[in-house]
Amino acid sequence: MGLQPDFIVCRSDHKVEEPIRAKIASFCDVDEDCVFENSDCPSIYDVPAHLAKQGFDVKVLEKLGLDPRESDMSDWYAFTDAMHVANEKKDVTHIDVVGKYTQLPDAYLSVIEALHHSGTYYGRHVDITLVDGEELSAANIDEVLGNADGILVPGGFGIRGIEGKILSAHRARTCKIPYLGICLGLQVAVCEFARNVAGMPGASSTEFVPDCAYPVIALMPDQEDISAKGGTMRLGAYPCKVAAGTLAREAYGQDLIYERHRHRYEVNNAYRTRLSEAGLVISGLSPDERLVEMIELPEDIHPWFVASQAHPEFKSRPTHPAPLFREFVRAAIARHEGCDRHDVRPGL
Repeated sequence: MGLQPDFIVCRSDHKVEEPIRAKIASFCDVDEDCVFENSDCPSIYDVPAHLAKQGFDVKVLEKLGLDPRESDMSDWYAFTDAMHVANEKKDVTHIDVVGKYTQLPDAYLSVIEALHHSGTYYGRHVDITLVDGEELSAANIDEVLGNADGILVPGGFGIRGIEGKILSAHRARTCKIPYLGICLGLQVAVCEFARNVAGMPGASSTEFVPDCAYPVIALMPDQEDISAKGGTMRLGAYPCKVAAGTLAREAYGQDLIYERHRHRYEVNNAYRTRLSEAGLVISGLSPDERLVEMIELPEDIHPWFVASQAHPEFKSRPTHPAPLFREFVRAAIARHEGCDRHDVRPGL
């Protein structure tokens, strides 16, 4: 026999009236005051408040034998109120996410939500367009990305769409459009910079072009003899030293941070000096300075261009947006509104 439920939460597209709740309670052998309605809300972020108004949290404490206490959801309500106000605004900031899983938007759900968290933080609505990197070319990139206030290249594996992503990094750099690279987004930004600034034509990753002339992205030497692919991956949280005087340090406000990783290839240290001498800023390193964790462009030549080998979107929360996402969206808002990014202030 299965376990007897203590609660029933009714998922519905309309309000569940009391007679229906009573019948459900009878059929499921639970108390009537333990049947809760979870009808459609304007946003998933409204669901906690919707359940709290019905006393769901108090009933859970009661069933667990815990003393009830007054809840404080003021930060959450401030977020949802600001979100609804922002969503009603007609003037929106446009951000293009250039990936390859664009037919499966949930593949970028963490990225999308981190962008929305950040937009709400500043009291603005962020309009997000998923752009297929395979469809981007030199002939159409001006048209496809012409409306972007910010360009983000997220993580991914495999060669499909890579040249389109490199083109998008090139457009962001040369047109001074705020850019955020995540994992693979850092790697394509390094490839683009190496090709077009550091004098390394055809620079690429050995993941895509094993015998390229300038493998600026490659496996670390101690990974090369590992045949099982999972064994070569960096997974989980890793520390990063953030260089003083950089956009990354401004975003995080501290010199040592931890972010989650999920990748196999790294910036090739054989080219680190050459890239730095050409003007690429290495703004984040592993504590032993062996691994490049973040790169950026100097603020005097670009308003905001930062990329991270990690996945900061995984730690973004509605009331505490991920620092790099928060500052990227701030820069995109500033571009859209024609102001300095420091004039864009929190709305929460």
